[in-house]
Amino acid sequence: MAPKQQLEKAAWQWTESVRPEEVKQEHIELAYRIRLGSCRRDARRRNCRGNPNCLVGLGEHVWLGEIDENSFHNIDDPNSERRCKNTFVGLTNLGATCYVNTLLQVWFHNLELRQALYLCHSPRKEIGTGEAIEDDAEFEPQSIFEHLQYLFALLQSSNRRYIDPSGFVKALGLDTGQQQDAQEFSKLFMSLLEDTLSKQNNPDVQNIIQQQFCGQYAYVTVCNQCRRESKLLSRFYELELNIQGHKQLTDCIDEFLKEEKLEGDNRYFCDECQDKQNATRKIKLLSLPRTLNLQLLRFVFDRQTGHKKKLNSYISFPEVLDLTTYLERKDIGCIYELSAVLIHRGVSAYSGHYIAHVRDDRTGDWYKFNDEEIEKMEGKKLQLGIEEDLAEPSKSQTRKPKCVKGVHCSRNAYMLVYRRKVEGGKEKEITVQLPPHLQKMVERDNKKFEEWCMEMAEMRKQSVDKGKAKHEEVQELFNMLPAKEDEHYEFLPVDWLRKWLDDSAVTKPIDNSCHLCAHNRLIPDKICDVKRISQKAADIFYARYGGGPRLDATALCRDCVVEKCRILRLKNQLNEDYKIISNLTRTTLQSHEGYWVGKASLRSWRQLALNQLDGKEDDPDHTDGKSNGEGLNDLHAKGDDEIIGEKDDDEDMNFNEDLVCPHGDLCTSETERRLVSVETWHRLKAYFPKSPEFPHYHSPCVQCQVLEKEGEENETLSKMMANEQKSALLCLFQDKNRPLLIKWPEETDVLYVVSQFFVEEWKKFIRKPTKCSPVSSVGNNALLCPHGGLMFTAESMTKEDSKHVALLWPSEWEIIHKLFVVDNTIKVIRLMSTGEHGTVQLEYTTSPDLCGECREGLLCQQQRDLREYTQATIYIRKVVESIKVMKEGAPELNLSGSEAEEEREECKVEGEKDPDFNQSNGAKRRKLTHPCIGGGNSSTYYKQGIRRSTRHRVRGEKELIVSANQTLKELKIQIMHAFSVAPFDQNLSLEGRMLTDDTATLGNLGIIPESVILLKADEPIADYTAMDDIMQVCMPEEGFKGTGLLGH
Repeated sequence: MAPKQQLEKAAWQWTESVRPEEVKQEHIELAYRIRLGSCRRDARRRNCRGNPNCLVGLGEHVWLGEIDENSFHNIDDPNSERRCKNTFVGLTNLGATCYVNTLLQVWFHNLELRQALYLCHSPRKEIGTGEAIEDDAEFEPQSIFEHLQYLFALLQSSNRRYIDPSGFVKALGLDTGQQQDAQEFSKLFMSLLEDTLSKQNNPDVQNIIQQQFCGQYAYVTVCNQCRRESKLLSRFYELELNIQGHKQLTDCIDEFLKEEKLEGDNRYFCDECQDKQNATRKIKLLSLPRTLNLQLLRFVFDRQTGHKKKLNSYISFPEVLDLTTYLERKDIGCIYELSAVLIHRGVSAYSGHYIAHVRDDRTGDWYKFNDEEIEKMEGKKLQLGIEEDLAEPSKSQTRKPKCVKGVHCSRNAYMLVYRRKVEGGKEKEITVQLPPHLQKMVERDNKKFEEWCMEMAEMRKQSVDKGKAKHEEVQELFNMLPAKEDEHYEFLPVDWLRKWLDDSAVTKPIDNSCHLCAHNRLIPDKICDVKRISQKAADIFYARYGGGPRLDATALCRDCVVEKCRILRLKNQLNEDYKIISNLTRTTLQSHEGYWVGKASLRSWRQLALNQLDGKEDDPDHTDGKSNGEGLNDLHAKGDDEIIGEKDDDEDMNFNEDLVCPHGDLCTSETERRLVSVETWHRLKAYFPKSPEFPHYHSPCVQCQVLEKEGEENETLSKMMANEQKSALLCLFQDKNRPLLIKWPEETDVLYVVSQFFVEEWKKFIRKPTKCSPVSSVGNNALLCPHGGLMFTAESMTKEDSKHVALLWPSEWEIIHKLFVVDNTIKVIRLMSTGEHGTVQLEYTTSPDLCGECREGLLCQQQRDLREYTQATIYIRKVVESIKVMKEGAPELNLSGSEAEEEREECKVEGEKDPDFNQSNGAKRRKLTHPCIGGGNSSTYYKQGIRRSTRHRVRGEKELIVSANQTLKELKIQIMHAFSVAPFDQNLSLEGRMLTDDTATLGNLGIIPESVILLKADEPIADYTAMDDIMQVCMPEEGFKGTGLLGH
């Protein structure tokens, strides 16, 4: 038994021998556990919840002893956000902007570029003065270029450990939650920067991009016939190197410059020969830039998947790269040193993380820039480290090749930056000074940072001072808490004591109101929620924190203890009474005298008694004054449905209320009650003194008897009415011999119209006359427009609008007119005329006439509903042979018998492979015929593109929930999840029409609810790891569309 339960049992064990009227003060103190011993701190760490004298384990261990000042606050040291000496500044990742951060760090470390950017002046001028707006003390960057200047200034002179680039990113208009192609961003931003700097007057600023990054090569074509050489000069800002199939950087450069043969259909037109000739073409490097950017094409387009993928193969590259042999002029030395390596961590082209390794040109040290974190490499050496440890999707992991000294290997490097070495020794050191306006802006930001540091430090100090004061208070009061024997005491909520000892919680006034009984004293069962402390400590608590009411020794409630004593004794007696009553109910009554008891109440009386006693025990005084079985008079105020609902719930049922009728009297059904002896009733009555009492001579409710008799008579009348109406309109009920325009007897010139809703409701009544209400009126007004005209044509009533209307023979209409109230008579009239050649021509009109305007509006609304749906169902059927796509419009009509049988077999095989299809009866799909009668020649088929909602799924077919505004590409993604067929392998068709425009919406493609789309899958791809990339491309790529990089 748990300690709490043991303490509970010991506190009330005296009730077994003490009657309620014999309760004394000693019993009350036992119930409130006043004399229980307290626990020692060194002997116990957990609090005894059932012992009000246990003051251990409330959270006091935090305060009793020496405490570190840092435990008094949760504020980090602001100096941890301060930039360390001789270190660089990081950039915050705004979500998925790590690709921007890495390139910004590389460009920042280009000192010539940084100096030129600082010398660039903003085109903004103050209105009316002509002075540069940078001189304004409140200057704030607005354009992309101004944000870049400010960002570089902060990276150079900020006191912060890292800075927020959100101003620059916002100026560019980039989506911070979407990762973009870093190589594309580099190209576009360099182009934007070159265009901006070209408008400057200073030539050193104007041409800095060309001086730093621009090289020149020539496309050289040599005719094999006349040996004439043709050159086409071109500038480049980076070399894009294919790495597929290569292991070394020099191999990639060799492929870039290799000679290409122009033969066959690709022959070259020679101006000298004036004819197409075989030729050779290659690229010759004419000049190389100061900073050489080598783009390693890791992200390539996969023709098989239709999406980008990443090449995770190793490429080795040297720290020193000699490109002299690659230049056309061999006498010019061209040696480069590795300056930066940009890394993409991750196996997918659509996700991952970007990191930059950059060398400081001034010191030669290597640094790893990982957003906010910057790490200096040891020994002035490049260390790629953990960036190469990736979990590959395939089981066979590529082993890293061994590299000689001065050479590095990487399978994640996507961009290499080399700086040309200066001939003749050490290059000239460049000192980059901030312009005055940028210096002011940086100083202003540093001032804000210092103020923030001071504010954080002050908050830390205040928290420490508050914690020290709390420490002294706890040490002063905690030893004062235990109440000694024969000392005045009070009760305090244990939750309040815990919050008082919790430094993070604000100590509120003491609240004892939730522990009070109806007599404004302490509830005995709440003793586990309070602690008994000395009155001296309580005086200090109430003086400092306030609250109340105070609970001292006079708060022990004698009335509650006596009541619980009575309840506990009843619970002990309950087991004995249960055995006696069980034996009494098993014996047959010798006489018909006794009391009526509900069978449900008799089955569950023991549980009802326990629930009642437990309820009184838990809250003996906070009740509404009703015991179990009380409230009989309130039954009259409740409706029949409420009473029945209450009776159905046994847990809420009061004893003997299951035989009470809605009128508060004895129910008429003898199957729900039984007669018990007088002795049994008296024993039950002791537990349920206010339960309904019905002696054996009590008559059942008269009102219920009258209602039952009336109900039986009404059911008989309804059955008779249903049989009469069914006999009179048997063909209408059985849907036989229904009138159609194509089969109209000559002796009949008029048909009548009723709404299909009326027919369906009438059929429900005929089938279940005792449960459904009889139909009284036809309700043809629903078929008419507000102008009183008809909404349907005579032809449409037997075709697409047959679900709205039903046609009746004149004889049936006469019966309808007699049996029901008709608001409007609607007729279809046949007019016969003789043509020029004696042929009989038929024409159909309606009465009332068709309202053309409303009819057109109805058709438009129906078409709009088919094009503007949401959460509608369509069906995707996977097929194997292409013949199904070509002849999908009406397969049963186009195929021969053998072909149709073969198609059914194929569908069967496909369906067996479909785990989501479950059809137990294996029935074949039914043909959907035109709702007409009379001969097989007149039967037609619905188009397969439209299905009723009650359709049966075909094997190999799955349901998808779609909306009209989603694109075909999004639908293909859903199909990929359902059939495991990649979008690029899907060939979709609707009614023989191929669906190819991935950007078109389903509504524009004519896909309506209940459509059946045929799916023919191409051969599956061999590399299923590519599916990881496809899963992430649910929306079309937009790249940098709409951003500042493209002039928006």
